[in-house]
Amino acid sequence: MSTAIAVTSADMALPPQDDRTVPAAVLSDLDRQPLDRSLAALQTLIDLHGHVIVVCSQAVPREVERRLLTVRSLLESDRIALFQPDLPPLGLAVLARQLRQLASCDLSPGVLASAARLLTHYLHAGALLGSVARLDRVPVNLKSHAKSWMPGSQFGVLAHPQQQLVRIEPGVTLTGPEFTTSMLVARGQLQSDWVNATLAKSWNVQGLREATLPAESALWWGTGKLIEFCTFLPDLSVLYQLVTSVRQNICHWCGIEVIGDRCVFCSAVSPVSPAYESPAYESSAYESSAYEDQSLVDESQSPAYDNLSPAYDNLSPARENPAHKNPPHKNPVPRNQLPAG
Repeated sequence: MSTAIAVTSADMALPPQDDRTVPAAVLSDLDRQPLDRSLAALQTLIDLHGHVIVVCSQAVPREVERRLLTVRSLLESDRIALFQPDLPPLGLAVLARQLRQLASCDLSPGVLASAARLLTHYLHAGALLGSVARLDRVPVNLKSHAKSWMPGSQFGVLAHPQQQLVRIEPGVTLTGPEFTTSMLVARGQLQSDWVNATLAKSWNVQGLREATLPAESALWWGTGKLIEFCTFLPDLSVLYQLVTSVRQNICHWCGIEVIGDRCVFCSAVSPVSPAYESPAYESSAYESSAYEDQSLVDESQSPAYDNLSPAYDNLSPARENPAHKNPPHKNPVPRNQLPAG
């Protein structure tokens, strides 16, 4: 029984990355349908999958967010996780697809939900904008704001993992990932080849595909004249190694397995305990910027990802579990399938 990955609109359910990617559960029109219909939809997902992870954009209408909170409260269920990170809509859709890839593996619901926080650090999400006059997600200085009114001005904006804004000129680009990625591009009303021709080349992108622009993108970026982009790790084996290399704990409140210091299902934070040998567990293991120089990927198997994990020095790999120190399988183990041999 695989954990259900739900999104709030059909355009957030990207096409499968590979044949292992499970379908997304689409919870559409939550703000317009009767409450009993929303209750029935979530209850059906729980009955079929056991646990549900709802990936929701911060740009959705407030009514959608309230409906999700109301349904979870009325069902009195600790099997519904609401994940709403500060990612642009296209980046969030990519993250939801990565969770759909991992849902086919032997990961518990709590670990899979916690993996969402981990994987956000390996996404680079931004957009090419025709105007920054209404952009409030990234700081805009007065000079850039004034230039946005000039005809033909375009701006490259990086919203995650670090914020950056540049005016598009010859030779200008954005700070990209230090590891090999693929790129997804969604075009709005802006006409330009800067993302494909300049940015993708400077970021050493190995594969580029296009998708439909999410409906929330224009609201999130403050303009419909945009081209949204996101780079990501496409390989399931790499995603699996990243997640399983992090030490697992048991949530002291709801009792499920998690990675990091916070349970996505019940929102409980792990108490300070001598059992946690890493000082990272005294604060958020995913939100600190002090982690450096430790790779969570087997470099002998994935040489293209040598610099993959500069942000996770304090997310200690499991030392007591031999399966985490020396994983016997290079590929993820599907659910309900015993390893060969």
